[in-house]
Amino acid sequence: MDAYSAIVKFFQDGGEFMYPILVVFALGIAIAIERYIYLTRAMVVNRKATEVLMPLLKNGDFQKAARFIDQSRAAIARIVAYGMHRLKGNRRRDDIDAAMEEGLMEIIPRLEKRTHYLATFANIATLLGLLGTIIGLIRAFTAVSKADPAVKAELLSSSISTAMNTTAFGLMAAIPLLLVYTVLQTKTNEIVDSLEMASVRFRNAITTHMGNGGGAK
Repeated sequence: MDAYSAIVKFFQDGGEFMYPILVVFALGIAIAIERYIYLTRAMVVNRKATEVLMPLLKNGDFQKAARFIDQSRAAIARIVAYGMHRLKGNRRRDDIDAAMEEGLMEIIPRLEKRTHYLATFANIATLLGLLGTIIGLIRAFTAVSKADPAVKAELLSSSISTAMNTTAFGLMAAIPLLLVYTVLQTKTNEIVDSLEMASVRFRNAITTHMGNGGGAK
């Protein structure tokens, strides 16, 4: 209970700027949770889709691959769909490459969506903390200037301590948000790299089969 009371007192002493910092932190955590779940699910779904699609394309079974792509929500399935569509009208490797690259460019913004807000929220929390401290110091020095000389030192010390609470809370919000932002960025880059690698494997499988004289089954 003492710890809880200390936290409540720390928050109350910080003044009105503690509330916008708390809102920014809560929004950042909500986005972080949503993005982590989305990226984790995308990673699993793409891995499973790759395991199904790769054998089909290697064997030249394009009809089964097309049916699987129509039913799949995986990002890699959408990328392969671009290549499969181009395969119907043009069998040049460069055209298939360009089509799958176009599909990848469509997927990447979805993976990166909202993640950049976390870095912005971290900066906002820090700046709100500093602003709260500066305004608190201005109020403290204004109050001290009108106070009795006997209590000026004690009043100033107490006021400065209270004013610094917003900076501390701003940093307490910003640091976790920056850490989560880094984790999500790393996770996103891993997914993008895996999609690029998988798309290259699919292109090679398609063109190898075509080069051996195979056609769509």
